[in-house]
Amino acid sequence: MITAVRAAWLRAEIPAARRHTSDFGVNDSFNTCLIEIDTDAGLTGLGEAKVGVGNLGNYAALVALIHAELAPLLLGRDARDVTALWEAVYNGTRAHYVAAHGRTFPIVGRRGITVSALSGIDMALWDLLGKALGQPVWRLLGGRLRERIPAYASGGWAPVGGVGKQLRQYVERGHRAVKMRVGLQDRSVDDSAARVREARQALGPEVGLMVDAHGTWSVREAQRFARKVADCDLAWLEEPVSPDNVAGQAEVRAATDIPIAAGESEQTRFAFRDLIEARAVDVLQPDVAIAGGITETLRICALAATHGLTVAPHLWGGAVLFASGLHLAVATPCVTTLEFSRGENPLLNDLVEEPFELVDGYVLAPDRPGLGLTLRRDVVHAMTVPA
Repeated sequence: MITAVRAAWLRAEIPAARRHTSDFGVNDSFNTCLIEIDTDAGLTGLGEAKVGVGNLGNYAALVALIHAELAPLLLGRDARDVTALWEAVYNGTRAHYVAAHGRTFPIVGRRGITVSALSGIDMALWDLLGKALGQPVWRLLGGRLRERIPAYASGGWAPVGGVGKQLRQYVERGHRAVKMRVGLQDRSVDDSAARVREARQALGPEVGLMVDAHGTWSVREAQRFARKVADCDLAWLEEPVSPDNVAGQAEVRAATDIPIAAGESEQTRFAFRDLIEARAVDVLQPDVAIAGGITETLRICALAATHGLTVAPHLWGGAVLFASGLHLAVATPCVTTLEFSRGENPLLNDLVEEPFELVDGYVLAPDRPGLGLTLRRDVVHAMTVPA
């Protein structure tokens, strides 16, 4: 039985010397919402919820929503009923219709911070279930399909003359694939293309290279960029245009054979269904802390597999989010790679006792119960923003 639900805004300051700048601005801190759910069996499940795809943001409203509105829906319920609790939050007072009629009756807030909060709550429930059964979450998701998963380095903000060296540093740390940022952070499409050419020359042909425009280009700019880098063997072009412009993204995809990746800001399987039906995407990128948690990301993966697409979870966040993506990857065939944040990220590197280690470009399947994480309470206390 659930006895307590707690949420905290965590904010980790980034030292000035280790900050980077992108179209989002200066990366001066890393922010997220940590969720903890206690049961009468003495167990605590950990979850992570995000209000933005990046590391910035104000989490006060999300914390208040969880404490004031969602916690009362959960208290006294059986934490093992993961699907029922997901539906209770998503459908509100009409959740009882779901079992009888087999379809959704969602609340108005089926997008936005309510689903973000649900995402973290769902993670914590899966963590609790694994701990209660003494099994890692991947075992509950169908078992171990693979013992390790490749992880690409996510970074690459340096300008022309420096980006090649920056990306080579990721390879020297063991990565076999890297992702760099392009788009309006650069002076022009030509500038972005020049940086990609420098990156490919520095990396050589054997290292995978992805690019991420953060949804900042127009359709024509994205098409022009794709033509200019057509010979650079890109693994994917991520978010070439605004996520609000699905039709435009489909135009970009139709104009190039570079795979298009997208979905980090989308919520629930219904949004991903629309991307797929528009023929606007090749690689789906649900963020488990935004899209609806592990439960909903499994459904998104099923959609991807049905249409012959792959999934690369968006994992620009903390340790709980990364662990959730890792467990999904261990058990789910269409999840073929993981994002490994290489910007300064204390929430990933300092928050828990168990480090995420890269071995020959891969992250190994964990064997500890639940998500397999132990919070460093002193770090949590130091990072918590007072309510």
